[in-house]
Amino acid sequence: MLDDTSTAQPVARIENLRVEFQTKAGTVAGVKDVSFEIGAGETVCVVGESGSGKSVSSLALMRLIEYGGGTIAGGKLLFDSRDRGPLDLADQSQRNMRDIRGNEIGMIFQEPMTALNPVFTVGRQLTEGLRVHRGLSKAEARAEALSLLQQVRIPEPERRLDQYPHELSGGMRQRVVIAMALACKPRLLIADEPTTALDVTIQAEILALIDRLKRETGTAVMFITHDMAVVAQMADRVVVMFRGNKVEEGTAEEIFERPQHPYTKALLAAVPKLGEMSGTDLPSPMKLVGQESRIPAPIPGSTEVLLKVENLTTRFAVKGGLMRRTVANVHAVEDLSFSVNKGQTLSLVGESGCGKSTAGRSLLRLVEPLSGKIDLDGTDVMALSQSGLRNARREMQMIFQDPFASLNPQIQLADQVAEPLSNYGVGSRSERQDRVAMLFDRVELPRSFMQRYPHELSGGQRQRIAIARALALNPKLIVADEAVSALDVSVQAQVVNLMMELQADLGLGYVFISHDMAVVERVSHHVGVMYLGRIVEIGPRRAVFEDPRHPYTQALMKAVPIADPKKRKSEKDLHFKPIPSPIHPVGYEPAPSVYNEVSPGHFVLETDSGY
Repeated sequence: MLDDTSTAQPVARIENLRVEFQTKAGTVAGVKDVSFEIGAGETVCVVGESGSGKSVSSLALMRLIEYGGGTIAGGKLLFDSRDRGPLDLADQSQRNMRDIRGNEIGMIFQEPMTALNPVFTVGRQLTEGLRVHRGLSKAEARAEALSLLQQVRIPEPERRLDQYPHELSGGMRQRVVIAMALACKPRLLIADEPTTALDVTIQAEILALIDRLKRETGTAVMFITHDMAVVAQMADRVVVMFRGNKVEEGTAEEIFERPQHPYTKALLAAVPKLGEMSGTDLPSPMKLVGQESRIPAPIPGSTEVLLKVENLTTRFAVKGGLMRRTVANVHAVEDLSFSVNKGQTLSLVGESGCGKSTAGRSLLRLVEPLSGKIDLDGTDVMALSQSGLRNARREMQMIFQDPFASLNPQIQLADQVAEPLSNYGVGSRSERQDRVAMLFDRVELPRSFMQRYPHELSGGQRQRIAIARALALNPKLIVADEAVSALDVSVQAQVVNLMMELQADLGLGYVFISHDMAVVERVSHHVGVMYLGRIVEIGPRRAVFEDPRHPYTQALMKAVPIADPKKRKSEKDLHFKPIPSPIHPVGYEPAPSVYNEVSPGHFVLETDSGY
């Protein structure tokens, strides 16, 4: 941490900021009276739950809040401009702000797909700011864009410049957004949840990258997050926000070792930590912020097999040439075998592009597998016709990562939860209404929400609606694809505990797809680690977490950030091999997966056939 920041002029200072929104119910204050400053070469982490006002503060500083229906009702936004000296951004015209945004203040948004324009190539979007703000020629801007992509460690950067955002994975898109934010060497970088939806390994690399660039260029960083482990890794100082107010501020060491405010203490206590579950075999509930957890007993499940998957393979054709022939195949899922018992959870973990989501979709045949066997409670899913598959899907449901995208914005919530029941003609209209009301009770949402629409709910509440809808037909198996990855610590704990409670009561089997290792350790009976479409290690949760044998599993565990500022990881700790391409020419047949059993039920892939 830089000691001279206190004497130097801070790059940005927020004084007594108040932001208001006009709603049907009257004026609502998103931020009430917040003050803090950020010095050169310093990272200030702003933490808190959804609705605490962290993002509103950053959008106010960028003066983007006006485009989101908010007004700056009071306070000063002081910024030490490179070209114009000290300014109060609250008084600047939008024309002046256009020169400052992107040029002197860069912003990394949480959702990279919405921050990028889908109709322009990555190269065009990267060079735009360089040409507008720095006056570079087309060729100079392209060379600079290439250098930026190399800095953020994107594989094959020359090829990426001519690709469109939808052709990149989530982690790569986020790196492009970071490269765009850094393009004009801003004095202040605002990062709004930049790693929430990223894998552990990519998150570790991006945090190390932001930290390195901060040290090399002296950029001030305002880092907004709800992940306390990320705060421990990044922060020089921490500002804790709760319901629009700043409740505590201090150095990272002070906040983690001697938190003063009850909310800060509750937030730190609720963070799931890797290794907390050592010595136990069964899942146990997560701590709730400020409340005791309600599920009393662990969930043993049963020894009866619910789902058995053998040699599942899913590939996607890559077409090219004049005749649009298949020129290669993406080997998304390769030779996958596992089983899930009734009332138990198998978690699939791994980084973006390892095939875990494709595996989940293949189980329900939402993606058509190439070969393999899927046996769900005695039903051969692969042999079913379309009508047979439709009936079988009553037994297996899916919860998707983004509940907003999986809900219809124009239909009331009660009708969305009732939709599976009416599709299958279950019960009379009044029976369906009773079942929907019961499901709302089950996922702990008030019945008054039944007449609401998805946009009127928070992210955690929307995810509960998705869970209620998945439960409508009494399924035996639920595939949860990153169902809690974008939620706050407190909401995540509530949703995870709800899923475990339902598992204990209804005997549900879960395939839990996630990249959050601490949550996986909490909920799993068994864990499968995926890399390049294959399971490289699988076994009981305790065996995989306490005795990881495969080099990739070990690298994955090492990348998990720890919620302790004394245990920060440096860039040299992170040894990730670049992931080889999963695209192979037509006719390529990979070697079969060969496993060694290292302890009872704990299997590790022979490394010459993988990592």
